[in-house]
Amino acid sequence: MLEQRIEEVNKANHVFYAAFGNLDIGEMDKVWAHQEYVTCIHPGWTLRSDWPAVRDSWVLIFNNTFSMTFELTDVIVQVAGDMAWVVCVENITTHQSDEPQQAKVLATNLFERIGDEWLLIHHHGSAVMG
Repeated sequence: MLEQRIEEVNKANHVFYAAFGNLDIGEMDKVWAHQEYVTCIHPGWTLRSDWPAVRDSWVLIFNNTFSMTFELTDVIVQVAGDMAWVVCVENITTHQSDEPQQAKVLATNLFERIGDEWLLIHHHGSAVMG
């Protein structure tokens, strides 16, 4: 049972990063719980809370990015009942101009099992220096 839930959360996390990498707000809408208690902290940003504010942050990112690719490393998935979290390093390549930009972000993604789905309720990314 625990191994199955870990695999479900791992899949939900991959769906999140597919939506992120594809800059697809429709897909991003599907991976988040549309609740007032959802929160998001992008590197260098202030806290966004409540679904409309969280969603607006993704729209802003997607509208200002030409392309983005992710390679996840150091992935840790934990499940406790109907809550789960993923900690990972996002190795990101972005194309906002002619030159690709590389970045590493340490991320925590918190999921809640709502019905039969694992939905994102919190994303926190912190830039890794050096």
